Amino acid sequence: MISRRTLLRGAGVGALVVAVPVPALAAEGLVPNVFVRLDAAGKITATVPKPDAGQGVRTVVALLVAEELAVDADDVRLEQAHGDAERFGPQGVANSTSVRQLTTPIRTAAATARCLLVTAAAGRWGVPVAECVAKDGFVSHPRRGRLPYRALVRAAAALDPATVPVELTPPERWRLLGKTRGGRVDARDVVTGRTRYGIDARPAGGLVAVVARPPWIGAVPDVVDDTATRALPGVIDVLPLTAPAEGQGGVAVIAHSTHQALRGRDALKVTWRGGTPTADSRAWLADLRAALPAQSPISGVQQVFSLPLLAHAPMEPMNATADVRSDGVTIWAPIQDPGSLRTTLARQLGLPATSVRVEPTASGGAFGRRIEPDPVLEAIACSRRAGAPVQVLWTRADDMRHDSYRPMSVHRLTAELGPDGVPIRRAHEVATWPLTVLPIFSNPALIKASGDHFPYAVPGEVTVAVRPAPLRTGFWRSVYAGQFVYAEENFLSHLGKQRGLDQVALRRTLLPADSRLRKVLDTVADRARWTSPPPRGTTRGVACLEEYGSAIAVIAVADPSTRRVLRVHAAVDVGVALHPSGVRAQVEGCVLDALSTVLGAQITVRDGHVAESSFGDYRWARITHTPDIDVTIVPSTAPLGGLGELAYPPAAAAIASAIAGDTPVTSMPFGADVG
Repeated sequence: MISRRTLLRGAGVGALVVAVPVPALAAEGLVPNVFVRLDAAGKITATVPKPDAGQGVRTVVALLVAEELAVDADDVRLEQAHGDAERFGPQGVANSTSVRQLTTPIRTAAATARCLLVTAAAGRWGVPVAECVAKDGFVSHPRRGRLPYRALVRAAAALDPATVPVELTPPERWRLLGKTRGGRVDARDVVTGRTRYGIDARPAGGLVAVVARPPWIGAVPDVVDDTATRALPGVIDVLPLTAPAEGQGGVAVIAHSTHQALRGRDALKVTWRGGTPTADSRAWLADLRAALPAQSPISGVQQVFSLPLLAHAPMEPMNATADVRSDGVTIWAPIQDPGSLRTTLARQLGLPATSVRVEPTASGGAFGRRIEPDPVLEAIACSRRAGAPVQVLWTRADDMRHDSYRPMSVHRLTAELGPDGVPIRRAHEVATWPLTVLPIFSNPALIKASGDHFPYAVPGEVTVAVRPAPLRTGFWRSVYAGQFVYAEENFLSHLGKQRGLDQVALRRTLLPADSRLRKVLDTVADRARWTSPPPRGTTRGVACLEEYGSAIAVIAVADPSTRRVLRVHAAVDVGVALHPSGVRAQVEGCVLDALSTVLGAQITVRDGHVAESSFGDYRWARITHTPDIDVTIVPSTAPLGGLGELAYPPAAAAIASAIAGDTPVTSMPFGADVG
């Protein structure tokens, strides 16, 4: 039963609008958030509070609403919420929290609407509510017949919700949630080009801007000769961007079209000053190695792992559109937290929040990068200067060379072994950089909390040395866990290989018998037929992770002679899997990211600038590299867990271990010179 604190309010004659408090905010007495409405014709609209960056949150919202209102997902029209954290609650898409945060309030909103409709029908018929059933857009009674929702909207909107008990549909009666059928509700729009991404969001009459960006890290414009640029057809203006509130800095060229803006940028003559024109990532790696303590706190087997800079490289490069007017500003952009962005912009621009409108578009990938507002700040500066809407577009090279990268790190792991070769004590020493996008992530304890998820019964110590970041760094899928887990699992595999221990048996020995992690490990071992010898010429790798309220185990099968990954098996426990095909898609995406970073993708810095500029030299996996991916969803009664980042760390570790065969893994990419 849902608390009677649920709030109902009418939105015009004949319309039923249901709002529920976000649980985390209810105690603070904040304004409730409107999620579900039925119009006079009985049409259902669900408001999606969080942006969809490819993780499928729109599909989950449609399923939640359809389940509780007893209709099909196709009967639910989706409406993307604009940025307004006071109205819609937390709107950030990060840390694998979207579904966990939305499930209860969205289900409650839809269930409240259903119960009001059923109560209205019972009142009209003069029968007990318990004898009425909602199904397929109708409320039915065994003797009275049935009424469509549209015939009940007005009566339901007039009810006092405090008098109407609300009950969620129990899992045993689910028709849609947790079922294997059905893909994404927006799949057809995505593949037919109808989905509106940020890059499609330029309003009529809008201008385009591109930015000449620093040729080396930290440089700023000194002298700008824009004579040739201003003489070109279509160029409107040239604007140096130097203030922190204007993005990363550079010189913007504003024009009528993308082609004209790019030509104008090419014609600029800019003298740059400051920064670090001799920066080299190989020297940065050496500095991190030197930051490790002189000696490990324990004696034993030891390995050192080096991990590189990584770019986010979403398929849709950074972009944003702004329309700055005398009465406020409107933003259209593929962003991960529209509510926080609205609050930040209102503060920075000195405007009331009501004068700032943030419209999140669909996003062609995010992976943590679109938390940051720098493209939006550039667009605002250009629109203010031009007096018209301006879309700032980043090229692929801009995106690759001016990212907020996953930090480099060095990991020294030491293990003391028992007589049977099983580790009995461990030490993990880390040297890395903070996340410059969020200063709190300069705290070693917070970095450790983000990265260290060692699940095995081996006591030990984890220490983190933090060196100043020499360039912008930010959130990258799984944050520090992608580095810690890679080192820890590959080290454990190395210990097992050295002593001829079975990799699955070794991990089972070190996990509690009744743990979720051991259950998924046993499941994936069965799926991969672990007890049977691998095919000739192949080797296997194993890794596990419990994080985000979920558990996963991964086994990879590879041919070390060709470094080709043949198969990846994953078993995952996410609590109740509300959208099974979405679960599989998230795991598959993480596996491809893992494959890419293990096989060759890394960012290097030479002569002060990032060397990589496209997918030609940032070696992301192609479809021909893709292995068979087998995902098993393990039934579970655990609370709903997160998933978007879960599979990357163990998949990377398992893939590297499989490719390596008997060769120790000491780097990512495997076998490459890092930096």
